[in-house]
Formats: sequence, structure tokens, C-alpha cells
Amino acid sequence: MTVARGLPAVWSTLFALPLVVVGAYLAGGYPVVGPRPETPPIVGMLLIVFGLFVFGVGLYVHFVAAPEAPRMRENEAVVDERDPAQRNALAEAFVSVPFLGVGGYLLYFTQTPLVYPTAVLALGLYLFSRGVHRYWRNTLTTYFVTNQRVIEEYRFISLIRNEVPHEKVRAVEERRSAWDSLFGLGNVAVRSGASGDLTVSVDEVYDPAEFADVVRDEIRAHDGTGGGASTDSAGETSGDSDESTGDSNEASGESEGDASGDSDETSGEPGSDGPESRRTE
Repeated sequence: MTVARGLPAVWSTLFALPLVVVGAYLAGGYPVVGPRPETPPIVGMLLIVFGLFVFGVGLYVHFVAAPEAPRMRENEAVVDERDPAQRNALAEAFVSVPFLGVGGYLLYFTQTPLVYPTAVLALGLYLFSRGVHRYWRNTLTTYFVTNQRVIEEYRFISLIRNEVPHEKVRAVEERRSAWDSLFGLGNVAVRSGASGDLTVSVDEVYDPAEFADVVRDEIRAHDGTGGGASTDSAGETSGDSDESTGDSNEASGESEGDASGDSDETSGEPGSDGPESRRTE
């Protein structure tokens, strides 16, 4: 059985286990050392549910393989294939740990007003949730560049495919955030139309400049193939036009020559009659 790349089940288990353990401890009503030991059991139950959710989705993602290469059209072939990086997503999830630890310390071991530990805990949970979600999404996303189009495929429950044909591409943009630069990653946006209504966003890939160059090379090759036919057609049309012009000039020259000859013959006849009349007299 084919499984997703990486170890989503393992990482999700590592992330979920502390949530379930802490949640079970709080839900069981065990005392917490500190000036504010009272914690409603519902808080522990919510942590348990959240931890089980992380574990369950990670297990599902582990056994859902990333999309395979799309069905190729006539004379189409895959030129490059990329998967989004996973290390930056894992790093973002791990960055949340200090915020969760500081929030818990402020909540249970200090007399700080509740608004401060609550804000720190909320920030930690946001970073944690975003990092885990990004890790799952990157695991199930694949980008393809063929000699005819750029394709993004993502499969979670159903398959989502987004593609831009080369002949409709109007811009290829490269972007790097400060966070992505720390891991040598970047983003490439392939836009079609004047307003970029249809866009394939190639996010968090290694060597984004190289990937963008591959896309540009394929677009130039595609445009060159289409443009050659137009150039040849124009050359043939120009040649036909030159031949027509030459024939027209030749016909014009013959017409002028014939007309000039006839005019000379006509003007010569009265001249010959004149002298004959004078000799008769």
C-alpha cells in the first residue's frame, strides 16, 4: 500500500501525545502547583479532543498518498516535478512550544492578570495549529511542469487540480518571505490573463529560481514552436506578393511598349502622305 511521503502519522502522534496527557491530567481534577490551582475539567476535555483530532488526521494523511502524475495529453511529457518542503512547517509547529510553556507558567505559577497568559496561550495554539496544518497540506500537494502546462494537485478527501496552459501564461513571479529564506525555500506564482485571474501558486519549494527558469524555458519553447508557423506563413505570403508585383510590372511594361509602338506607327502615316501630295503638284 502506498503511503504519503514523510512520516505524518509519527509526527502527529508526537504532537498529539502531550495534549492528551495534559488534558487527561486536568480533566481528572488533579491538583496543579501554584497560586491558581483550580482548572475546570472542561479545559482538560478540550485538550484531549484536540489531541485526538491531531492524531486521527495525521494517521489518515499518512495513508493517503500524494497525487500521482496527471494523465498526459498527446505529445505531452513531465519536465519537472516538485513537492513542498516539510521542515519549515514542522519548525513552525515546534516554535509554538515555548509560547505554550510560557503561557502555562504565567497562568498557574504567577499572579499575572489572566488576559496575558490567555493571549500567550492563544498565540501558541495558533502557531501550533498552523504548523501542523501546513505540514499535512504540504505532504499531500505536488506540482508538475510539462511541455504544455503548469499543474498543482492537492488531495485530502477529494482531488483538487489547478492548471495553467503555457499559451495563457502572462507572468511568472518569485517570492520569498524571511521565514522561507531561513530554509532555502521560496514561492513561484504562474499567472494567466492581464489580471492574473487564474494562478498556480507553487509554494515552499526548494530552488524556486531554478523552478521558475524551467517554467520560463518551457513557455519560450512553446511560444517559439507556435511562432515559427506564423513566420513561415508570413514569408510565403510575402513571396507570393512579390511574385504578383513582378507579374504586374511585367504586364504593365508590355502594355506600355505596345501602346508606344502603335502611337509611332499612327503618327508616321500622315507624314508619308504629305510629301507625296507635294510631288504631284
